[in-house]
Amino acid sequence: MAGPLVSMNARERRLLAMIGFAAGLLLLLALPFALDVVVRMNSAENGELRQALSDVQDARGRVRERQAKKEAIAARYARKAPSLAGYLEQAAHAQKLEVPDSTPLPDVPHGKRYVEHGTSIHLRKTGMLALSRFFESIERSGYPVAIARLDVRKRGGEEDSYDVEVGIASYDRSEPPPSPAASESSKP
Repeated sequence: MAGPLVSMNARERRLLAMIGFAAGLLLLLALPFALDVVVRMNSAENGELRQALSDVQDARGRVRERQAKKEAIAARYARKAPSLAGYLEQAAHAQKLEVPDSTPLPDVPHGKRYVEHGTSIHLRKTGMLALSRFFESIERSGYPVAIARLDVRKRGGEEDSYDVEVGIASYDRSEPPPSPAASESSKP
């Protein structure tokens, strides 16, 4: 039995050889281009993955900053503010100031977690140095306390003598009650 190449004449064999050579050459040249395309696609995908990893690393820093701020707020509100009238009187007495009267203000809720407690005090015949030290002691107390209102009036005829009305606010944070779904999941 004769093969297909034996039944071909020389011209057809030469044509078939040239077609085979061209196909082999084309395959030889197409293979690097195909590999180059695959490598470029993979490098683009790797670039996207690198960018995603970079974004995650950058986000970690922002998350740490937010967490640090959250912990600082929690630490500040961890200590409950003392009764304002007594605390302010002690702080004023330490600066040799007299508090003739103090008026508690109604509590004001701020959202679901915070409550503002206020007190208004009057200081008579006070000097600026003693007053500034009093304010500094309030600021450095470590409690969530703020000076909400300040009214300073100069006393006529006296040097460095002022009548001062100060509104002080303290803030308490309460944890929100647990949601019903959270309390049911904790039950056995």
